[in-house]
Amino acid sequence: MKKKFTLEIKSPCEEKISTMKPNANGFFCDSCAKSVIDLSRKTNSEVAKFLSETKDQNNICARLKTSQLEEEFEINTLSKISNFKYAAIAATVLLTTNAVGQEKQPAKTEINCPKPARLTGVVGQVAVNSTSKKTIPITVKGKLIDLKTNKPLDSKTYPNLVLTINGSQSSIKINPKTGEFSIPILVSEGSKSLMMSISSDDCYLSKMIPFNVKSVKKNVLLQDISIDTAELSKMHIAGGLGVNYIDIKKSNS
Repeated sequence: MKKKFTLEIKSPCEEKISTMKPNANGFFCDSCAKSVIDLSRKTNSEVAKFLSETKDQNNICARLKTSQLEEEFEINTLSKISNFKYAAIAATVLLTTNAVGQEKQPAKTEINCPKPARLTGVVGQVAVNSTSKKTIPITVKGKLIDLKTNKPLDSKTYPNLVLTINGSQSSIKINPKTGEFSIPILVSEGSKSLMMSISSDDCYLSKMIPFNVKSVKKNVLLQDISIDTAELSKMHIAGGLGVNYIDIKKSNS
């Protein structure tokens, strides 16, 4: 069963992210003594998963991108009864398959085979072609630059700039005076681009930047990043996040 919903801000909050302490879920607000969940960096499916696993949806304080207020989310849900039925059916099929397999198992027979011809050359391990791509640890170093001014982003307009590349485990703060950064990441062998995300107290941007593994020297990639500040999405902090479920039957009629 599918459920669709949209998000809204029921009670906007005036507190600033810069005054909050980062935690595992986002930030902790001392004024309200509760966590502000950072949904701004989550994909639509991650937002839907988070809300499907949250019982008290009327008591969520969250950080959102403005664009998320204009999007429609979808959750695939199954009732406990349905889950039980599917599990029972799967178990029945498994038992039946095993029983049939045992009934049809042929009797063992001895077959006389000629001795294999003598092989020449070196006998070693069998080569296995692996389809998984190798990941390479590298460090990306450079500057974050305003495309129009060719200078670091103004720290007063964009305070507390943070950079993430390829979903790196740790976000790196950008030097407000020079725009410099250094961030360790993992890249897939043969990758042609990197996913870059930057955020400040009130803005956010995620985009792909070109990548060439030949540019990596001694596991270091020197890469300046120029952005058009007009691309930055505005953030909101919701004192009370509203989840509006859509009647799929009515929307399809």
